[in-house]
Amino acid sequence: MGSDMILAASSGGSGGFNLLLLLAVPVVFYFLLIRPQSKRRKDQMQMQNAMEPGARVLTTSGIRATVVSVDDDGLLLEIAPGVEVHFVKQAVMQVLKDDEPEELDDEADDDELEADEDAERVDLSKDEPAEVDLSKDAAGDAADLDDEDEDDESKPKAKAKAGEKPSA
Repeated sequence: MGSDMILAASSGGSGGFNLLLLLAVPVVFYFLLIRPQSKRRKDQMQMQNAMEPGARVLTTSGIRATVVSVDDDGLLLEIAPGVEVHFVKQAVMQVLKDDEPEELDDEADDDELEADEDAERVDLSKDEPAEVDLSKDAAGDAADLDDEDEDDESKPKAKAKAGEKPSA
């Protein structure tokens, strides 16, 4: 009977710990998940409402644009000179700084590298169609050439232009 009293006393203390654990889990979730997400959402709403014409923005689809005008629920963005598109305010992910470099400079460097490599490349443009020999014995030995003279009618050679499509 004495051992039953000891077990009852020790199990009584774990009830307070369980209650503390049940209260601690929601508090941890609030501080780690809910509060930061709410703060980010509030900052995003503030940024979207404070947009003015002339600001450079980045949309959620990755388009860099300049704000032309702001309406109650939308924006008019200029994505290229003379190209204006209507967006909702929620489509703007961030406002870009003016000193942020454009990534178009990288494309100019790539064009210079391609110009250097053009001398080593084969031109595959369709401007000047070239004739292609489609016969099986294009490499041909001298003996094969003699046989070809005799069998011209039995083995016709097929030639096609590079720009033409074969018929079915």
